[in-house]
Amino acid sequence: MLCKEIISVIEETFPQDAALSWDNVGLLAGRDDKEVKKIYIALDATDEVVEDAICQDTDLLITHHPLIFSGMKKINNQNFIGKRLLRLIRKDISYYAMHTNYDVCRMAQLAGNLLNLKNTQVLEVTKMRQGEDGEYPEGIGEIGNLSAPITLGDCCEKVKNAYHVAHVKVFGDPEQMIGRVALCPGSGKSVITPALEKGADVLITGDIGHHEGIDAIAQGLSIIDAGHYGVEHIFIEDMKQFFERRIFDVDITCAPLSFPFTVL
Repeated sequence: MLCKEIISVIEETFPQDAALSWDNVGLLAGRDDKEVKKIYIALDATDEVVEDAICQDTDLLITHHPLIFSGMKKINNQNFIGKRLLRLIRKDISYYAMHTNYDVCRMAQLAGNLLNLKNTQVLEVTKMRQGEDGEYPEGIGEIGNLSAPITLGDCCEKVKNAYHVAHVKVFGDPEQMIGRVALCPGSGKSVITPALEKGADVLITGDIGHHEGIDAIAQGLSIIDAGHYGVEHIFIEDMKQFFERRIFDVDITCAPLSFPFTVL
């Protein structure tokens, strides 16, 4: 199957125009006429991922986070991004990234399903899209209700079990009762205000710093920070299943679960 044919399959469900304006998605390196017999899926194109993809004779590397994010004027071996791109291009591995288009079309819904959220809606609307039954909102994150209120401490345990994370960082009283949950996989600093406006008791996300945390508490919003990787790694298995349902005669390999830092 050609790379361009696989891209068409991806973009039927995750169109590039769903991505936010500042993002960089799509085929970032390599040939769209490459014959693909093996796909490798990862969250990030790290050195370890690139080398593993090469060792496994990968034809197409797909990641959530784009390796090329801002403009590049040079591709050489003098910086880590250039080195990785050169390794991929030399081995004739095409490289595709699907970032906020996946976030908008799937990530928050998937994360919410793992928590069994009910009566969900988009947390931060980015666009109104025309569908068969009229316009519908799409955007970043999700907000919904738990089946029954639980304490913030129990909600932390629920998060750890749902996303297979060993630790979470919590801003708030562990005994507070939680019923309405806002969820933003990845970095959620920007959705604190929408979470408050939509009546969330807690925001589950990542990359929350000291000031964002204490300011959220002051406004009545608790926060569970499960880490950027901690929630978003669900992309890997989800895309594996996506391809297995739609593409045949292509092997699908996934990067092993590998948290980027250790809590000692």
